[in-house]
Amino acid sequence: RAILVLKDNIVPMSSEFTPESERQRIQHLAFLFPKLLDGEFTRFEFPRRLKGDDVGQKVLYRDYFMEGWGYKTVEKADLKYPLVHGHGKQARLLGTLAVSRGLGDHQLKVIDTNIEVKPFLSCIPKVNVFDFALHDIKEDDVLIMATDGLWDVLCNDEVAHVVRSFLAENRTDPQRFSELAKCLVCRARGKKRGHQWMLDDSHEASYDDISVFVIPLHNREED
Repeated sequence: RAILVLKDNIVPMSSEFTPESERQRIQHLAFLFPKLLDGEFTRFEFPRRLKGDDVGQKVLYRDYFMEGWGYKTVEKADLKYPLVHGHGKQARLLGTLAVSRGLGDHQLKVIDTNIEVKPFLSCIPKVNVFDFALHDIKEDDVLIMATDGLWDVLCNDEVAHVVRSFLAENRTDPQRFSELAKCLVCRARGKKRGHQWMLDDSHEASYDDISVFVIPLHNREED
């Protein structure tokens, strides 16, 4: 995720592409090319994993053209593993990946099958444009780019608060932007308490990899 932390504003520059957020695109692809599922998966989404006893019963479901939920009578084919399964951090594409867009993974297949993940894993990015000419960029305005290890435990507002406080207290340090990146990593990593790593508010710290870039936006030569 990338956000611009400006003096009086936060501008999200990206959004996570997950099997949940791109459910309709993924389901529509499976609708157009059902052979991609090789008869192993169902494109339909259900609130829970169906069992044999559900056959013949009416359950909630979603297809690619649906924003909300509808009812359908469960058929035997609906018992196959869902194309998109799980919620939140547990959501998986073809039971394999937690992301739905990315580079690489060209040869990746679903374990114990010949089903290729790549057709559903898109490499097409979403591009957001921020026109610097339309904004009065200040010295402490920065772009924060970080992996989900940071965003899993800190929201945009929390990161912006750390950024503004740190830069205000370290105006003369020539390495302050790289030090700010380290500060954000340490904040998400937390402190070790017994056998666990905990945040200052006693919540569990991030267990994912944490990489943070702090990129200053201000051009002093223009002043």
